[in-house]
Amino acid sequence: MPKLDAVVLAGGKVSEVLAQVTGEEYEALIPIGSRPMVEYVVQALKESENIGRIVVVGPPELSEILPEDLCQVVESGPSLVDNLLRGLEVLGSEREVLVASGDIPLLTTQAVDDFLAQTRAVEADIYYPIISRESNEARFPHVRRTYVRLREGVFTGGNLVLLDPECVYKCRQTIEQAVAMRKKPWQLARLLGFRFILKLLFNRLNLKEIEERVQLILGFVGKGIISYSPEIGIDVDKPSDLELVRAKLAGDFQIKENVKTESAPGTIDA
Repeated sequence: MPKLDAVVLAGGKVSEVLAQVTGEEYEALIPIGSRPMVEYVVQALKESENIGRIVVVGPPELSEILPEDLCQVVESGPSLVDNLLRGLEVLGSEREVLVASGDIPLLTTQAVDDFLAQTRAVEADIYYPIISRESNEARFPHVRRTYVRLREGVFTGGNLVLLDPECVYKCRQTIEQAVAMRKKPWQLARLLGFRFILKLLFNRLNLKEIEERVQLILGFVGKGIISYSPEIGIDVDKPSDLELVRAKLAGDFQIKENVKTESAPGTIDA
């Protein structure tokens, strides 16, 4: 099977509290050990036999930091969707493209390959990973996430998306609206319809209903992939997140009791 191209969205700016701790403007440039955070993401993708070309969309400084044989750097724009389009246009791919957030430095090659393997079992235009609370808490017991309860279980979102580029070109306006609501689950439910609000409230919503509604709104088939790799959901939004990933990547697997993260459902930052 031909290798897939990948876009890493690394144009997200740090939160105010992270700026105070790191002094950086962009999340991608936050140092973890001797490397910028985004490099861990790119390296995990590069080592996958399923991934070919990699385009990183972020601040221009990255072109001086990331090796040319690792990826191609494209300067980021004003929004997540704009950055995604910039990456897709450079690749010019007619096949599916894997999109990753640049702030998930715990990402592993195995997690990437496992997700892609699961997508091959179903036919869709967009694949989005969701991680069960059990899987997340088994690997990161002291990390707090925002979860959504479905009939299949309790899940949080991941930071990878496999998609047909045509979905982005044809549905840009709707995607921009959804991205603006990505950290507000109730607003996303409202976008899907009032019936979804009631079902979500009474824990009666199931994954298939969401997929059907997404297809009706976008005109493309979307599939939620239940992933068992919680690393794809641990993004760096706060100082406590940064403390966690630095400890993990330094080889310290003893998570302190006071390391607690309250992140939104897995989001792909600009």
